[in-house]
Amino acid sequence: MTKKTRKHTEAIDKYERNNTYPLPEAVEIVKKISYTKFDASVDLDIRLGVDPRKANQMVRGSVALPHGTGKTIRVLVLCTPDKEEEAKAAGADYVGLDEFIDKIKGGWTDIDVVITMPSVMPKVGPLGRILGPRGLMPNPKTGTVTMDIEKAVKDVKAGKIDFKVDKFGIIHASIGKVSFDQQQLIDNAKELLQTIIKMKPAAAKGTYMMSVFLSSTMSPGIKVEPKSIAS
Repeated sequence: MTKKTRKHTEAIDKYERNNTYPLPEAVEIVKKISYTKFDASVDLDIRLGVDPRKANQMVRGSVALPHGTGKTIRVLVLCTPDKEEEAKAAGADYVGLDEFIDKIKGGWTDIDVVITMPSVMPKVGPLGRILGPRGLMPNPKTGTVTMDIEKAVKDVKAGKIDFKVDKFGIIHASIGKVSFDQQQLIDNAKELLQTIIKMKPAAAKGTYMMSVFLSSTMSPGIKVEPKSIAS
């Protein structure tokens, strides 16, 4: 069992651990109990009543957070030469094809998002064993395999994030930084949560949103009242 630090214990003392809080109050508590010296990320952990082993219950998509994530997103665009200028003008950090495919094969993954186009997917496909486990594999469902490279890059830079339910039925996503004001974090959380609610698979039975926890880096998780998400 991990030993709790003094700061962690002090953070826990600032709220009722067994309580469920409305979203605005949960955000307020997380900002109050964050004790890192750096600008910590604020994260949501959403447990869904789905069986991710079944294809018709997989929940996966993307959402543009109104206030971004507060992170600098490093974007690699794998494209043909005729699309390179478009990618660079849109703000991509790395642009090319064969040289970057070779770098990735050599173990380079110092990026946050990979965007590509349908015609080069046969070249990108074999990178799945490297990019897949890191959540970097381009996918048409998340808009990262597209002919509209400019839009894809700008969306990601503006705060678009991808999310996917894991094998335990949980979605983990960062929705900003502790330095964001309370309303910015509320807006971002609602945008993500309401997007996930709209994506409820028809095959999912019973309670869909089982639990929602809000936390910052290294802080305890605060349980959020699901009904407060829609208000």
